[in-house]
Amino acid sequence: MSRIGKKPVPVPAGVTASVEGQKVSAKGPKGELHFVVNDEVLVKLEDNAVVVTPATQTKDARSKWGMSRTMIENIFKGVKDGYERKLEINGVGYRAALQGKNLQLALGFSHDVVYEPPQGITIAVPKPTEIVVSGIDKQIVGQVAAEIREYRGPEPYKGKGVKYAGERIVRKEGKKK
Repeated sequence: MSRIGKKPVPVPAGVTASVEGQKVSAKGPKGELHFVVNDEVLVKLEDNAVVVTPATQTKDARSKWGMSRTMIENIFKGVKDGYERKLEINGVGYRAALQGKNLQLALGFSHDVVYEPPQGITIAVPKPTEIVVSGIDKQIVGQVAAEIREYRGPEPYKGKGVKYAGERIVRKEGKKK
């Protein structure tokens, strides 16, 4: 039994939810999202909460049960509050700046890296060494943050590069004489 899947997903105040077959839609102050649930999972709206149950007791259906509930909860939180990921840049001469909507990164290459964010994602640069990626879809926000980090991930000797805020870099000892 899925411990997460058993709990109904309450619809937050200010969010309107609708279930049409396998499609769960949510509309809130930040925008509108929908999620199409797998056919092996049943979804219904009861008492201002979305109830998720497996259609059969197969292993496949039970494995998709908790994931479906979490995805529905994520779209409710996204349309109500939104998501954000913070990135930090460490290293001499490493910095970020906004160029219109695009993010321009100086990461020690012979050229600046220009990243164009996808639709629905906003990037802010409060300081030259800090990047804030925000949007309503948790998956896309995480993907954009991972793509930016991928340009120059933190290296283990000095910790230079782009890392998530709060990420702990395992450091290595340098060469000995």
